[in-house]
Amino acid sequence: MKAFVPEIIEMPDRKVLTVTSVGDPNIVGESVFKPLYGAAYATKFKTFKPRGVKMELDKLTALWPDAHLKPKDKWTGIWAIPIPDYVNLSDIVQKDESNPAKFDVWPGGTYAQILHKGTYTEEGPTIAILHKFIEDNGIKMADVIGKHEEEYLTSPDSKVVKTIIRYRIK
Repeated sequence: MKAFVPEIIEMPDRKVLTVTSVGDPNIVGESVFKPLYGAAYATKFKTFKPRGVKMELDKLTALWPDAHLKPKDKWTGIWAIPIPDYVNLSDIVQKDESNPAKFDVWPGGTYAQILHKGTYTEEGPTIAILHKFIEDNGIKMADVIGKHEEEYLTSPDSKVVKTIIRYRIK
């Protein structure tokens, strides 16, 4: 995958653990990490390690269903960690009962995606490239226009921040 070059991919359904936040992700984002990572790692080490099963965890991902409609301090973020298909709801160990991680399945299908290199505040032009690619190819978004997914390949404090931005298409 080359930075700033859109592509079309097929993705399977994905089981995920999620925690939702409302507000500026730079402020409220931290509040999701304890319940989300806590549940993921507690499940990995308390449920599967004793069974001798290695539970792989994927990269942090988020859906932004209304970032294009609201001011940043009111954005909804659905933060997720993809988990293996063999994990079931009954396997999940919660670490924060006041804000439990939810079990969900994100739909697979055809997606248009692009690799953004740079800070999150600089994503606008990269998203515009992806939107133009979708429009120029006569593709329709499967969900609400503007609702997109981000997969965080690096941490926010990395020298070069890398984020995959994707839309489900039809």
